[in-house]
Amino acid sequence: MINKVGVIGAGQMGNGIAHVTAVAGMEVILSDVSIEQAAKGKAVIEKNLGRQVTKGQITPEQSDEILERIDLADNLKALADCDLVIEAATENEAVKIAIFKELCETLNKDALIASNTSSISITRLASNTDRPDRFMGVHFMNPVPIMKLVELIRGIATSEETFKTLHDYTDRLGKITATAEDFPGFIVNRILMPMINEAIYTLYEGVGSVRAIDRGMELGTNHPMGPLTLADFIGLDTCLAIMQVLYEGLADSKYRPCPLLVKYVEAGWLGRKSGRGFYDYTGEGEPTPTR
Repeated sequence: MINKVGVIGAGQMGNGIAHVTAVAGMEVILSDVSIEQAAKGKAVIEKNLGRQVTKGQITPEQSDEILERIDLADNLKALADCDLVIEAATENEAVKIAIFKELCETLNKDALIASNTSSISITRLASNTDRPDRFMGVHFMNPVPIMKLVELIRGIATSEETFKTLHDYTDRLGKITATAEDFPGFIVNRILMPMINEAIYTLYEGVGSVRAIDRGMELGTNHPMGPLTLADFIGLDTCLAIMQVLYEGLADSKYRPCPLLVKYVEAGWLGRKSGRGFYDYTGEGEPTPTR
């Protein structure tokens, strides 16, 4: 049974995973490159718990108890006695592999490792660890405390016991799971990212404006937000990384990243987290299109 969970990466995905894990009663160590970065992640958790208190979903006392279950770390050695470690670092295969190799040097030999990757081969990541049978993909959706779905992805060597244990873990979080095969992008991003990429092509080719494209999909197909707004929310660098995995992994030109997406990432226009993407978020009012 999973009682103590390490989370590597305190960004929007990592702090969300730490949040729901602590709410479910498990001990959490939230790790990042520095204590300051990890503390920023915990501050986001505290803010989000405050919203839950305001809505009457939890009490102030429960919020304090949840926060007490989250410790911070700036090195992977601090995760040595965790039952499960979930990697939620940037969507870069080389970075993830380096993390796993360092982690395996100190991690309890019986512990499970999971990656929150949204597109990269689980089999390939697992092969860079000392425990491919105890490695699996556990892909949370953003924002983690709100979104109900978790994709579970087995690598070729993932054991049935590992699958059952991680399925039980996600059940304890109150999540609903979808099991995906280990193909580039899995289920959600195999469908979602090409749609976002096509929306960017629609802008690139002058078919519609930023607002027209988003409004069309919101009101024409009942999407909760337009694809360009969603891309900004996810992060354009993440969108590009996933499209590159699809394009290279499936060898099909229909997955070619739009040149406009590439250009925005090269400019550092990454969406909400950088203050500018398809919309400009630097003003005081509503975000305005950058084109």
